[in-house]
Amino acid sequence: MKTYFPTTAERAIVSHLITTQGTFERDEIDLLLAHEHVFVDLGPMADENWKDAQAEAVIDRIGPEIERAIDAGIDALVECTPEGVGRRVDIDLAVSEATDFPIVVPTGIYQEPNIPQWARDMSVEDLTDWMLAELTEGIDDTGVRAAWIKVSTDDDDPEGLSPDEEKILRAAARAGAETGAVIGSHTLHGDVVDQQLDIIKAEGYDPSRFIWIHAQAEADRDSHERAAERGAFVEYDWIGGDDQDDQTYIDLVAHMTERGYTDRVLLSQDRGYYDPSEPDGGDIDPYTYIVESFLPKLRASSVDDAAIETIVHENPFDAYSR
Repeated sequence: MKTYFPTTAERAIVSHLITTQGTFERDEIDLLLAHEHVFVDLGPMADENWKDAQAEAVIDRIGPEIERAIDAGIDALVECTPEGVGRRVDIDLAVSEATDFPIVVPTGIYQEPNIPQWARDMSVEDLTDWMLAELTEGIDDTGVRAAWIKVSTDDDDPEGLSPDEEKILRAAARAGAETGAVIGSHTLHGDVVDQQLDIIKAEGYDPSRFIWIHAQAEADRDSHERAAERGAFVEYDWIGGDDQDDQTYIDLVAHMTERGYTDRVLLSQDRGYYDPSEPDGGDIDPYTYIVESFLPKLRASSVDDAAIETIVHENPFDAYSR
């Protein structure tokens, strides 16, 4: 028996999307990019480059790309930078205000070895309280509430989670159960996703409120189906990158839609971002590739228009709203 998914009428009950510009209803956000970055520090964490970054420098580089995204019909994007890779919600907010563009920000913590010492020192209960405060009250003094929870697992360990990664996930599940916030995890291995969904269920939360980020990195499509069968969103999100060409993503979408998992697929690019560890923020990849280059190819493929409409315009809001 397949996992139960909500009807169109039931989806309409889903409340709102929390952003840097307040909350939005479904009919106000038509195209939400499900996995991008505005600001992320990919340099050595010990260098703490993110701490000295200035909002004006980020606006100068990222602002024009957001303007291009707006012109391409993109209404909002999900910022996927958690603690451990330079999260700066104050900068996200400054960019949002400068461009009049909603950004959806997370609470949460990145993977080994980037987990901050303060998080290692916390208990599950303390981490849960920290996430709940960011989800319900706001992040630092920005006045911006986190919409969702970002977690991660070690790219080099296909066997499972470290003790601290598991502790963070358990806290995320507890915070999610109290708020309805979706949990998105950077996870490259399908077997680890199985373990994560088991933990989420054991902590009393619903596996349908989980996003498998970077699922395209797992070649075993059975694991994609297995996660979707349990209710999870399966996200293919390096579109426009160098690792796989567009046809690979079209084939993945066709595979999942043909097997009845249209409601569980998310698409995005993992693009943009100002990296303070690079001179002048590094190279900025446009947010518009998916709209201008990929979607025309997807529409010309065997995937039907109704499925594309659901994946592109319905699923992201379903995933990130609460």
